Amino acid sequence: MRREVVVTGVGAVTPLGVGARTLYERWRAGESGIENGLAAATKFDPTDHLSVKEARRADRFSQFAMVAGDEALQAAGWDRDDLPYDRARIGCVFGTGIGGIGTLERGKEILLEQGESKVPPLSVPLMMGNAAAGMLSMRYGLLGNSFGTVSACSASAHAIAQATRMIQYGDADAVITGGSEAALTPLSKAAFASLDAVSKSGISRPFDARRDGFVMGEGGAALVLEDAEKASERGAEPLAKVRGFGATSDAHHLTAPQPEGVGAAAAIRLALKDAGLEPQDISYVNAHGTSTPLNDRAETMAIKDALGERAAEVPVSSTKSAIGHLLGAAGAVEATATILALRDRIAPPTLGWEEREEGMDLDYVPREAHPLNINGGPAIALSNAFGFGGHNVVLCLEV
Repeated sequence: MRREVVVTGVGAVTPLGVGARTLYERWRAGESGIENGLAAATKFDPTDHLSVKEARRADRFSQFAMVAGDEALQAAGWDRDDLPYDRARIGCVFGTGIGGIGTLERGKEILLEQGESKVPPLSVPLMMGNAAAGMLSMRYGLLGNSFGTVSACSASAHAIAQATRMIQYGDADAVITGGSEAALTPLSKAAFASLDAVSKSGISRPFDARRDGFVMGEGGAALVLEDAEKASERGAEPLAKVRGFGATSDAHHLTAPQPEGVGAAAAIRLALKDAGLEPQDISYVNAHGTSTPLNDRAETMAIKDALGERAAEVPVSSTKSAIGHLLGAAGAVEATATILALRDRIAPPTLGWEEREEGMDLDYVPREAHPLNINGGPAIALSNAFGFGGHNVVLCLEV
């Protein structure tokens, strides 16, 4: 029998500050972490949270993971020295899109300027995509299945999905999951600009007729997932349930979504089927909402296709309007914000949305947050993550 999965702790580091509640509450209030066309985690100083040695031996993306992980474990009521389950039954799945590109770029500069002998010996361990997952496993002494997921902007949603499956089918009793990204580096910024993917105006305004590309951001989020029965036995108070997920591929283009959102719509349908739900059960959609012309239109079409008449009634907002696009960390950060929104029964706003585009006629929650219409039942949301390469992941969360 498939086991029920609950979220017992969340943590985050984002352009809105350190802390999951900080992320959600500042977004809900209509505040933005975007400055001068970038969404940097300027309030994050690794040595405020990590020892100098820990900070030095971790790329910035792994630093985000460790700090978010510490917050999530504390919120779940876990003691790092006395974990609630057999360590061999606790896994770690953590996603990133690019990994330690900061370490890579610094290593290349040293190589060219000072020669091979001066390249730091930890360059490869710090920049590898699975570094965050490995470091979290070592930090907490987790002996279960541990690995990284790398699927561009869907990476951390994939991580949460795989962590969910591990618990559902008995491969683990608990999993630390999420994702992190620290790609505000010269090469990365130049490459995305060359691709014409980023906003020339420096403004993130998903679904608005004037949108002209995404704003690059950085940060990370961690979630503690547990077998619901075992969490109850230890007296934990769940934050949310992971009802299910759906994952598909566009098989269309390396960077552009399938124009009609066919693959994304299929992922939404699969998430509903996996959760045993119907479109009318959905209270809110946290959209991928990148502020790019192609993605936002395709996602709108996908939501309308998959949810049918219900699509017009469900609030749809984008966290990226407040924090930019955190690439591989986006899915986990947005799932975290979604859980807190469901708990407060509030749909946070899509900042910057003012002008409607023909055919894009959903409730994008413009200007300010508004209450979710739950009608006495559970609050259930879809959290969408779509990545370069055509990867589509939709998480279904309930509070």
